[in-house]
Amino acid sequence: MKALVVIGHLAPNSFSHALGHRVVQGWRKAGVDVTVHDLATQSFDPCLTASEARGAPSEDLEVRRHIADLTSTDLLAVVHPVMWGMPPAILKGWIDRMFALNAAYGLTEEGEAIGLLPLRAALILNTSNTPPAREAARFGDPLDRIWRDCILGFCSAAHVTRQTFAPLAPSTDATRARWLLNASALAQAVLMEGRSAG
Repeated sequence: MKALVVIGHLAPNSFSHALGHRVVQGWRKAGVDVTVHDLATQSFDPCLTASEARGAPSEDLEVRRHIADLTSTDLLAVVHPVMWGMPPAILKGWIDRMFALNAAYGLTEEGEAIGLLPLRAALILNTSNTPPAREAARFGDPLDRIWRDCILGFCSAAHVTRQTFAPLAPSTDATRARWLLNASALAQAVLMEGRSAG
């Protein structure tokens, strides 16, 4: 199996990176061929070009490489902080440029969308400083709908697992250690889901 892990946090020593590395370690230990895109350290350009916005294939060789990785993977993991209920700008730009027409989805003659990604399963791990109860009561977790329905559900038939670790800022070392174990368990569960879907 092939997997793609995307980390969308600007600080290389972030807890998002620690979560991402747990996923990578678990999948590689299980024999999965894992590609990692750490967007900040790769200096990924998140700016969608005018031609890309009109549906033309990207002329950027790095974008083409990322698209090739996305469109040939069985498992996807994306790790990022929640900022104003959304992914940070660098990851939002990655989404804009990767989930492209005729790469992640196609259109029928009638204009109906068809998902093209061969994903079997996906894991979305988020960090947030908003306590979960307040998030649910006040905001209703719009990011879950974005990932589950608007992005992955639109472009694939993948089973989507999502977990938010919060509140991050006041968390203790013991809490973070427990969260890392949770991330490892989720990665294992998503791997099993992907294998059963194959």
